[in-house]
Amino acid sequence: MKFLGRSKWLMTAALLMLVLFPLVNDSRSMMILLTQVFIFGVFAMSYDLLLGYTGIVSFGHAMFFGIGAYSSGILLDRMEPTMFWFVISLLVGFVIAGVVSYLVGLLTLRLKSHFYAMLTLAFAGLFLVAAEKWRSLTMGNDGFTFRAPELMKDRMTFYFICLAVMAAVYFILRRFTHSPAGSVLQAIRENEQRAESLGFQVIHYKIMASVIAGVLASLAGSLYAVSLRFVNTSVFTMDITLDALLMTIIGGVGTLIGAIIGAGLIEFAHHWLTELAGTFPIFERWIIFFGILYILVVMFFPAGIVGSVRQLGRKKKAVKKQEPLDKKIAG
Repeated sequence: MKFLGRSKWLMTAALLMLVLFPLVNDSRSMMILLTQVFIFGVFAMSYDLLLGYTGIVSFGHAMFFGIGAYSSGILLDRMEPTMFWFVISLLVGFVIAGVVSYLVGLLTLRLKSHFYAMLTLAFAGLFLVAAEKWRSLTMGNDGFTFRAPELMKDRMTFYFICLAVMAAVYFILRRFTHSPAGSVLQAIRENEQRAESLGFQVIHYKIMASVIAGVLASLAGSLYAVSLRFVNTSVFTMDITLDALLMTIIGGVGTLIGAIIGAGLIEFAHHWLTELAGTFPIFERWIIFFGILYILVVMFFPAGIVGSVRQLGRKKKAVKKQEPLDKKIAG
């Protein structure tokens, strides 16, 4: 409980620093990069709810991200680019993502381990093919540009909107994961058969987690599309899901804050390595160095960064408790 309280204060301090950052630093590129971190932080937290808290491995999480991106892109392109239509596009994305995640969950969540993961990948592939072929609506692989609402054209305003969304999602999910329903999800993760034997409707809780995760991924997709003012079929690709998976594992599975830290590390690593590639020829194959970085993190932080820090804290507490006992025995 002490650690939870401490992490809450650390999160509050970090948010305060991020609020003050654009007021003391006018670097436009850094502001854009941090905005991307906030967006993918929301996406990674949605995936962490599945993987970290429920034990569900999904290879098709990008379909919900893409649903949000296309919902906002199409509506803002066809209608007036105002905040009203942006909010409507968010709601449309939520409804479609919620319905799809419910149906996919109902059809596949009874399956175990890799069977479920492969089926979610197949569903995501269907959405990718539909986006490629339905050119009258999506413009296929070429994609399309659209205008963002006037309020969101200002990079600083958009920065604060994305920061507020990320903070709200973090605190809501934190409250949810520490609720009785969240405890059931973690019980399912640890031992699904035992949770079922205790009388819990496991499939209902899994579907609930799937729907919440899908809706939040749709929210991240909408913000991502508006940040670029462009959308194409890349939002449905496996790369998007892999990014969420890497962010969650590197930051720490089942920690939420780890998902945000993982998003920051991945986005900054992408940015710095691509910059180095433009300066030094040796970094042209920057994806290799990124792979090495990932291997090193997994080797030295097997539980993720936040998970490893928590394990270290527990070990220190155990040593402190043992010391008085050893002195008592020695005395």
